[in-house]
Amino acid sequence: MNGTPMRDLDGDLLARVLAGPSGPGTAAFRLFRTEPPPPSAPAPPPASATPPASPPPAPSGGVTIPALHCPQARRDDPALGELVNDRLVAWAEEMGLFQGRLERLRSHNFGRLFMLAHPDTDDPDRLLAAARCGLAEWAVDDHWVDEGEDTRPELIGLRVALAHAVVDPVRLPPRYEPRFEQVVSEEPVLRAFRSALGHLSAVASPTQVARLRHELAVMFVGYGQEGEWRMSGRRPAVWEYLMHRYENAFFPCMVLVDPVAGYELPAHEFADHRVRRTYLYAGMANVLLNDLYSMAKEDPTDTNLPNLIAAEEGCTLQQAVDRAAQIHDELMHTIEAEAAVLGELGSPELRRFLAGVWDWMGGSHTWHRSSARYHGADPA
Repeated sequence: MNGTPMRDLDGDLLARVLAGPSGPGTAAFRLFRTEPPPPSAPAPPPASATPPASPPPAPSGGVTIPALHCPQARRDDPALGELVNDRLVAWAEEMGLFQGRLERLRSHNFGRLFMLAHPDTDDPDRLLAAARCGLAEWAVDDHWVDEGEDTRPELIGLRVALAHAVVDPVRLPPRYEPRFEQVVSEEPVLRAFRSALGHLSAVASPTQVARLRHELAVMFVGYGQEGEWRMSGRRPAVWEYLMHRYENAFFPCMVLVDPVAGYELPAHEFADHRVRRTYLYAGMANVLLNDLYSMAKEDPTDTNLPNLIAAEEGCTLQQAVDRAAQIHDELMHTIEAEAAVLGELGSPELRRFLAGVWDWMGGSHTWHRSSARYHGADPA
């Protein structure tokens, strides 16, 4: 409800809401609900999901990804995706990102990801604003953690501190400001963050930009935790890794659902702990999907959920992949149930935001199934 807190639920209302809405205007809302299957049947996909045309690809060594309880993209416009991708690669070249790897970057088709993930707009400028932010975020991993010229883990803390000083602009005394600016000018990732936030301000309100700054700060904390694992050689427990995925996930991308679509979720609803819990579950579920699809391109010793489950439980990698998929699906079912409740209690903007988060997960799922980032040989 606009301007007032969402009301609490009594038992009868909870049962009615979880059963799903009915009547005019509820078709889009029902994308969050599925009927429970018989005990012996596999869970059906949500109403908005398109069943895959072929079995999911094998990540490595014959290990296969089970069918996941996750939607597919609601909209696919290849020409729009190609336009956004071309402009994104041109911007990356301007920033100095992925030097010597631009054709590889082009093949990953991040422009297609953002076209798929934001079906509420056909505006390439809005999609590009989100894509620039997303690529700056991925550049942290691809330049500083996995593939850059110097990926020493002891540098992660300093680097993400510098990134945060750019994202939430630092104000140094005049005597020291030029040295900071020199460092920014020499580092493509820092330049990219500054540019991306500047472009975003053209389509997002100050409040929406501030939300992204917060999510980026949380992501930088997660990179610090990952740096400790790398420096110490310590393998985190599964519970610790899952906690980490509450920090290092797709939240900075997903928080842009409403500005890209051209509206704003009311601040009191965005801040409601029930909304944030559902949103965090969504980001976590989607990054676990990423864990499954990225196994083919990662070192077998990399820290991801299947590898950690296999080590901790002493099971095969296939069994660990199956267990990781179950955790993903458990999260997705929880998201559906909680979104149904929140959609009944909240404003039209909240229902639209929750549907947009669902669309983001569906677009990401479709992209993960097809991107050269995870399948096939990358161009040089």
